[in-house]
Amino acid sequence: MGDRLFALRLFVRVARTRSFSAAGRELGLSQPSVSRLMAALEEEVGSALLTRSTRAVTLTEAGAEYLVRVESILAALSEADHFARGTGELRGALRIAASLPFALREIIPRLDRFLSQHPDLRIEFVLSDQRQDLVADAVDVAVRIGYLPGAATVARRIGVTHRVLVASPAYLRKAGTPTTPADLAAHALIVGPASGGPEGWAFRKDGKATSVRVVGRVRVTAIEAATAAAVAGLGIVSMGHLACRAELEGGALVRVLPDWEMGHADVKAILTAGRAAKPAARAFVEFLVAELRGISEGWGVPPPAGSVVDNGPARAKAAGRPGGRATNARASGHPRRE
Repeated sequence: MGDRLFALRLFVRVARTRSFSAAGRELGLSQPSVSRLMAALEEEVGSALLTRSTRAVTLTEAGAEYLVRVESILAALSEADHFARGTGELRGALRIAASLPFALREIIPRLDRFLSQHPDLRIEFVLSDQRQDLVADAVDVAVRIGYLPGAATVARRIGVTHRVLVASPAYLRKAGTPTTPADLAAHALIVGPASGGPEGWAFRKDGKATSVRVVGRVRVTAIEAATAAAVAGLGIVSMGHLACRAELEGGALVRVLPDWEMGHADVKAILTAGRAAKPAARAFVEFLVAELRGISEGWGVPPPAGSVVDNGPARAKAAGRPGGRATNARASGHPRRE
């Protein structure tokens, strides 16, 4: 029975990674061993589950149906083990996907409190500023900011991040402090991955909206690099406040145009298995809700509520064009949501 369960778990990883080698690395097996075990599983099942090629391993029609049923069985078995212990004890591995800045700043510093409650649980992070393939990476919980693209996804709102303009005190002493969005045209601007789309940086004040198109003097592809560039005095940057909260609190950065609103986005924890999520995934989401309840205090946004299903399109982001300044683009009475 143990060998069969292991073979089923291995099959799931082969199916999701589309690779014998990748699945083997995850489970400590060589590529030939994985191939041999999958062949034995197919023989036992009595049907071809996988199509092998030099480029990838794909599912047959029977294999796709088998995968759905096997994943449901494995999730139910994990749930049964959890309740049979009757102690609330969590075991095994929990895979968490998040952006590198959010993990470094908001999750990892709090993680010891969660692990101390569950000493037999292992945490595996999948970290990137880019969107990960949550299925192929076998992610149990993913933290995402903004609208969730694609099909309906079961998620929990755990906080809010507010878009802000920030700069170092040294830069503002040298270049002066803008008092209106139009003043940004005279300043060095930093464009990062969260800086927005071609419509530029959008602002709202007293019911009136305006935006500026951005030409960045410095462009970076990582959020932490954008924060570091601002701290180094290279210019003004627009980002979510969670990516620079520590620097704002410590005085390394200060807000620019603080009386102008730039929008906000929900921070959500996604249960990739939906209602079949493992107990550890659900417990971790509850932990995040409790721990992060205060990260948006003082911004006038209500605390996180319950579970939601979000199938909206990706939220439009503000952003820039190559270069180093801002030009006035639009003014109206209707804000563009950030």
